[in-house]
Amino acid sequence: MTFDRLTPSHFVMLGLLLGFAIAHSGLASLRPWAEKYIGPRLYRVLFALVSLPLAVVLVVYFFNHRYEGFQLWQVQGVPGIQTLVWLLSAISFLFLYPATFNLLEIAAIQKPQVHLYETGIIRITRHPQMVGQVIWCIAHTLWIGTSFTLVTSIGLVLHHLFGVWHGDRRLSYRYGEAFESVKARTSIIPFLAIFQGHQTLKLQEFLRPSYLGVAVFILLLWWSHPLLIQATSSVNF
Repeated sequence: MTFDRLTPSHFVMLGLLLGFAIAHSGLASLRPWAEKYIGPRLYRVLFALVSLPLAVVLVVYFFNHRYEGFQLWQVQGVPGIQTLVWLLSAISFLFLYPATFNLLEIAAIQKPQVHLYETGIIRITRHPQMVGQVIWCIAHTLWIGTSFTLVTSIGLVLHHLFGVWHGDRRLSYRYGEAFESVKARTSIIPFLAIFQGHQTLKLQEFLRPSYLGVAVFILLLWWSHPLLIQATSSVNF
């Protein structure tokens, strides 16, 4: 194994991830200050105009270079692996897009607000996006098995681990003792607070239209996945 397979795309992806992390977390840090001057709705629009294009660039670049670098393992022909990868990917989206998100606020139709939740998926983990990203990275790194995918996954996980610290810090600053109480009753590690007796899982909280929407999104993604790969391959990037 020689290092000539360590293509420049590895370092480009790390640079793109770093740029996205700085923009995304930086704008999140500026939110209290920015909302005072431009309002919550305009801030949300600005946040989306910066974050979404960067996210699209990351997705396109990942699809176009995912098989570059060292082939660390090859398990795509192993029976059951494809089913496992799809199952893990579906679970990851249940965490990445929890029902606590208000789509009308995300679109700035309603006034965007910072919420202190302790229901639904937050009972399982206080940082569902981090957990979902880790599961997604495990699934795709297992399936593709290249050094480029591994580097991408490490960068994504590190960004989300930073987001755990950063998010807790911002909520603590905003809510003080109220957040510390929620923090004591929830956990970062999935199901840990439930096992410790600090939290109780209430399945009825998951019977919401938003979770049905996530399920439909997963099915659409499964159906359109080949089309998505074909579309990104037409972009010379």
